[in-house]
Amino acid sequence: MTEEILVLGPTGKTGRRVVRALEALDVQVRAASRSSALRFDWADESTWQAALSGVTAAYVIPPYDPAAAAPFVALARESGVRRLVLLSGRGLDDTPAEFFAGMHAAEKALHESDLSWTILRANNFNQNFSEEIWQHEVRAGRLALPVDDTPEPFVDVQDIADVAALALTSGEHDGQTYNLTGPAAITFDEALGKISAVVGRQIELVRQTPSEYHESLVALGVSSDEATELGALYAGMRSGLLATPTDDVSRLLGRPAIDFDTYIGGATEAWR
Repeated sequence: MTEEILVLGPTGKTGRRVVRALEALDVQVRAASRSSALRFDWADESTWQAALSGVTAAYVIPPYDPAAAAPFVALARESGVRRLVLLSGRGLDDTPAEFFAGMHAAEKALHESDLSWTILRANNFNQNFSEEIWQHEVRAGRLALPVDDTPEPFVDVQDIADVAALALTSGEHDGQTYNLTGPAAITFDEALGKISAVVGRQIELVRQTPSEYHESLVALGVSSDEATELGALYAGMRSGLLATPTDDVSRLLGRPAIDFDTYIGGATEAWR
């Protein structure tokens, strides 16, 4: 029987690269999202069964609603899924449970299941600068965030995808939690300086206070609760919680993790 792997969020930063990484391994991929031909919606449990039925493993982006995590894992087991690989956030153990509750619940559901699982806890992505999130501000020459001089070992989403493909297709990583980072930590000033040098114009970092950041998000239509949660992420970054690089990517893939300069070399059109 041909094994098939489900990829949730197949048009997202990591998901579409996980699809390509699996296809490069000649793995049959089933892609499911709210807008795909095979529909999957965390908020609509009636869409889950068709996505899960007949697959051997799944790449999972955690739900926003923590109440969805345990029923999904239970249904995956009932459907014959043997392995789940979850994208999560680095530093989650030091993040209060009321923040990123979906991630907390998804990790808990995996730990309490008898499925094979691997958790990928990632730092901020390189691609946040060039694909949504901060792209438009960077292109406009001014990025406003509640950051300081604490460095961040930004991780490349291709590395995340390659590790995910490895974990989805091998039992060697069952029961493991990996912290995925880039090879070196740099500050936001340094990151924008590197992008400025490549695109040939100055990109300014505006350092907001936490309250200014919260107010700016709410003004854009973000709920106050969601803005508070995002603020907690940056508080963790400023505390140095995410600042130290790990060697998990290079150790798992047998090659160096993609560095920020290499990332920029392939992303410059995003800022033109």
